[in-house]
Amino acid sequence: MAMDIEIRYFAAARAAAGVSSERVNPASLSTILTQVTANNPALAHVIEQCSFLVDSVAVNDMDMPIKAGSFIDVLPRFAGG
Repeated sequence: MAMDIEIRYFAAARAAAGVSSERVNPASLSTILTQVTANNPALAHVIEQCSFLVDSVAVNDMDMPIKAGSFIDVLPRFAGG
């Protein structure tokens, strides 16, 4: 299956990516992030400060394999008060 994980960008990540979402092939989270930032230094910089949700669950294991049909949410740090 090709292109069957959807990455959804929010806030500064969306601005840096230039799109609200994109589709990629299944792989580990670190491999997917390497692929989407390879030609986008602005996104690479923002991603360093982001947290990630896979199917609405926070993920810290960058080697976690992401299965087909999943959603990855890229969430930059948010300021609040």
